Amino acid sequence: MRERDEEEEDIFDSVVNLEGSHLQQGFDDGFRDGVAAGKEEGREVGLKTGFELGEEIGFYRGCCDVWKAAIEKDANAFFSARAQRNVRQFDEQLISYPLLNPQDERLQDLVDTIRAKFRAIMSMLSIHLDYEGYPKPNLADDASFWGLSGAVSGFVPYTFGYDIACSSFDRQ
Repeated sequence: MRERDEEEEDIFDSVVNLEGSHLQQGFDDGFRDGVAAGKEEGREVGLKTGFELGEEIGFYRGCCDVWKAAIEKDANAFFSARAQRNVRQFDEQLISYPLLNPQDERLQDLVDTIRAKFRAIMSMLSIHLDYEGYPKPNLADDASFWGLSGAVSGFVPYTFGYDIACSSFDRQ
């Protein structure tokens, strides 16, 4: 009789533990899938963030190259000695930025100093130019065109003297 009670208990134990075993199996499956999805999502966010940061540094590099070329052409026309010194320092900061070492702990501090130096140069030159990122597709829909030789109105990223350039075109 005792053997029969133990058999019945074993049968009922598996039924009682059924919910717990399914719960644990679901947790294990979900955890494994979450780790895989988290790695993929982290990779995508890292690529996007890295691209945006590289794009911003490239924008600053382009501005610096234009300023250096203007200084070489005629140093005293637009740039004071102080502005020239700041452009040289800005160039040195951009050169020292570790583009190929994303693990560098100083990365965020260096970006912050580059941004601050850029704003200081903008202030010295009395230019209002902000890095706004790559134009989004919906901004291109806002552009209007005037004939084949006409100018484009609307959003033009990273452009010095856009109004002057547009005024030279014949609008139809």
